[in-house]
Amino acid sequence: MEKIQVDILGLSNSPASGGAYALILKEVNGNRRLPIIIGAFEAQSIALEMEGVKPPRPLTHDLIKSILDSLGSELAEITINELKDGTFYAKLSLDSQEIDARPSDAIALAVRYGAPIFVSEKVMEEAAFLPENEEPEQADAAKAGGKPKEAGISKLEALRAQLIEAIEREDYEKAAKLRDEIRKLEPRQQL
Repeated sequence: MEKIQVDILGLSNSPASGGAYALILKEVNGNRRLPIIIGAFEAQSIALEMEGVKPPRPLTHDLIKSILDSLGSELAEITINELKDGTFYAKLSLDSQEIDARPSDAIALAVRYGAPIFVSEKVMEEAAFLPENEEPEQADAAKAGGKPKEAGISKLEALRAQLIEAIEREDYEKAAKLRDEIRKLEPRQQL
């Protein structure tokens, strides 16, 4: 499995999200972004650790790290390795074992260990996006003196435009939903 290393770009909350957050990952040697919707507790756990804030009592991810440390285990890396029916799956690489985990929990542990975060290339191809100012087609069209498309656009093109707007507004929850709608309309690539 080809893996792409990513960093945490940020966390975003939308008032309409019902308490969910969008965790945005960015590939280290590229421009693609991967939004993952996570719960408020996991977002808080990740944010506190990234900011270096220590709560008065250990959070669940602090407890898990303490248990692993006391058992002599160390988290080597985490990999978001699968996307099925809109749900991301991850693996923790501990010593010589791989353990199934939710991506939000895996990332909360990775920030505590300073462990690298990877995403399989297949997941990146399925779910990642490029910010508008980094879209390769736009750059190529501009270099070639290309013109924007005519006013009559398809539903797919309209959804893509809405996706770009949502990303610009940093409404990553809406962006993830639009991305899923676009996927349903795009013709599947033949292998």
